[in-house]
Amino acid sequence: MTTMSIRGLDDQVLARLKEQAAQQGSSLNSLVLRLLQGTDKATSPAPLQKFDDLDALAGTWSAEDAALFAANAAAFAEVDASLWRSAQAK
Repeated sequence: MTTMSIRGLDDQVLARLKEQAAQQGSSLNSLVLRLLQGTDKATSPAPLQKFDDLDALAGTWSAEDAALFAANAAAFAEVDASLWRSAQAK
């Protein structure tokens, strides 16, 4: 993305732009982008995509990360027999 500075903008124009942005509930930057692109209408952002899988994470762990995770998660595989029996008795 390119960054741009606007020099020579007088205070009245800046005040009008800020007021318009506030009326539209948008930032000054968003308003100016819409004006420069010729799309003066405020648009709502696209909804976030929902995913129900972990495909984006596949293959991102190093061997060290995987070993550390396995070591930290090992306790979850242990069954406390005394808790199991007490739950069964209830």
